[in-house]
Amino acid sequence: MDDDETVKEIAGEMLRHLGYEVESASDGLEAIKAYVQARRMGRPFSAVLMDLTVRGGMGGREAARKLLELDQEARVIAASGYATDPVMSDYRQYGFSSVVQKPFKLKELRAAFWNALGEEL
Repeated sequence: MDDDETVKEIAGEMLRHLGYEVESASDGLEAIKAYVQARRMGRPFSAVLMDLTVRGGMGGREAARKLLELDQEARVIAASGYATDPVMSDYRQYGFSSVVQKPFKLKELRAAFWNALGEEL
């Protein structure tokens, strides 16, 4: 989830390259709706990548909290271009499973997903 179309496109391409199926959203509310719909259809998301700051919409911090209320097992990865955001240094305190700094680098994005999903690096 990101409000920047270019970031969504690039992240989507990178994740598909890593072998993941991708669905994108522009804000937290849209991401939550997609998450709930996927669960209802029997195709739950393995993880969700959320930008912390969304202009004019629900950001990742609030969306992650709401997702975790719906599904305690949700794997939510925080993404931000602001290294000073407190979530980036203490992400587990905010309910996130992992964190990745923008701009994304393939190796760091892969590590964030593997960390969130408990996979071996």
